[in-house]
Amino acid sequence: MFQIDLKCRKPIYEQVIEQYKELIMAGVLKPEEKIPSVRDLAKQLTINPNTIQKAYRELESQGYIYTVSGLGSFISAPSQGAIDRQKIEELKETVRRCLKELLYLNCPRKEIMDIVRELQLSEKEGDQK
Repeated sequence: MFQIDLKCRKPIYEQVIEQYKELIMAGVLKPEEKIPSVRDLAKQLTINPNTIQKAYRELESQGYIYTVSGLGSFISAPSQGAIDRQKIEELKETVRRCLKELLYLNCPRKEIMDIVRELQLSEKEGDQK
C-alpha cells in the first residue's frame, strides 16, 4: 500500500502524509474506514512508530483522519460545512506557481487545459460511483 523512499530528501512522515492523501482523494480509502494503528503501520513499513504518530497527528490536524480513543483512527468524511479558506488559498497559489512554471517551460496551453479537463472528468466519474 505504501512506498517509502529512504533515499528521498522528503522526510518519511511527509511521504506517509502524501500517500494517505492520495489514497483518500483517489477514493481507495473511504470515509469512516479504519486505518492501521501506529504500531501496525510502523511494523509494516519497518520505521519508527514516532514517525507514523507524527504523520497521523498532522493528517488529523488537516482533517483527513480522526481518532476515537480505544478504537483507532479513521478516514474523515469530506467537510461540507466549514471550509478551510487558508488551505484553499495556499493550494491556489501552488497551482498558480506550477502553471507559471509550465508556461515558462513552453508547455503548450492546450496541454495544460487538457490536464484540467482530465481532472474535471475524473472528478465527475468519481461523483457518479
